[in-house]
Amino acid sequence: MGIIHNWAPDKTGVFCCLIQTCRKKEENPLFFGIPIIESIFLGESELNIREKTEMIEASTLSEYATLSIRTKGRARPEAPCDIRVDFQRDRDRIIHCNAFRRLKHKTQVFLAPQGDHYRTRLTHTLEVSQIARTIARALRLNEDLTEAIALGHDLGHTPFGHAGEKALNEVCSFGFTHSIQSVRVVDELEKDGKGLNLTYEVKDGIRCHTNGQAETLEGRVVKLSDKVAYINHDIEDAIRAGVLKQTDLPYNSLYVLGQTKTQRITSIIHSVIQNSVDDIVMDEKTSEAHFELRNFLFQSLYTNPVAKGEEGKAQDIVKNMFFYFLNSADKLPDFYKEIAKQTTVERAVCDYIAGMSDVYAISVYKELFIPKSWGIY
Repeated sequence: MGIIHNWAPDKTGVFCCLIQTCRKKEENPLFFGIPIIESIFLGESELNIREKTEMIEASTLSEYATLSIRTKGRARPEAPCDIRVDFQRDRDRIIHCNAFRRLKHKTQVFLAPQGDHYRTRLTHTLEVSQIARTIARALRLNEDLTEAIALGHDLGHTPFGHAGEKALNEVCSFGFTHSIQSVRVVDELEKDGKGLNLTYEVKDGIRCHTNGQAETLEGRVVKLSDKVAYINHDIEDAIRAGVLKQTDLPYNSLYVLGQTKTQRITSIIHSVIQNSVDDIVMDEKTSEAHFELRNFLFQSLYTNPVAKGEEGKAQDIVKNMFFYFLNSADKLPDFYKEIAKQTTVERAVCDYIAGMSDVYAISVYKELFIPKSWGIY
């Protein structure tokens, strides 16, 4: 492998030359890319910052990574940014959108927790992103794509967590899943109905984070990281709330993965890094321990009457509002009235309720169904 000192003036030719050289990176993976990166910054190239970043990706990422230049693109073509690659732009659009901010007032496990340290849907999202980026960097996958998928994966989540999702799924004739709704949010609802126009790969990862398999390894990393995050932080929250005790946790899982949240997450991350090549996998022993811990939570926490005792009320709120607006579409906000005209009233009502935070849903419910005190004495 030689150092490329003199590049052809044609940008396309330079890029092709670099890509061909990158095919041999496994010959010396530790040092591969360093001379090329030097040439990018020391040469008199006319490439802009985005193009240089694309070059760095091509010379340093794994052959299994999704390069920005190989994206399948956006539904509506856009002029490229001169600074950011496409997946960076997607990540930024998600962070700045309204649906992302609403996650701070949406339930993770405990409905409207009073303590400052319980997870919300937003803090869960950030923990998923951190775990996913750690894995992606170690495997030399595309961190920008990984982070964009992680930050966007729960944008379509209902108020009241999975209780709200279950309620909407029961009353909507077309069903409801938050992963599909998350794609609808970025495609149809954000930016006053124009959508964020994200790349195909980001939307694919969001769509497949619960069920199905993403086309990219970055999407598969997020799917696993989502489970790793919620299993371990839900345990921590449940112990803090007094719903579970450390001694309740399955012995074999703790023996294999570790006694603390940090130890368990670290064990899983190491296993994924050591065993993943062209797919994202763990060794059998770690996988079994992880699966056992997940099953324990579904049996002991996610159906626990102490933690979930108020979920029936939350589901009633969602269902009652759904039928109210279904029969009183004129009471919908103007944005959703327009959706009703373009699609159906049911679609508009589903979008409206799914986008509510816990606090806003309770406020609307009180306005609709709870009589107000008479103010004259």
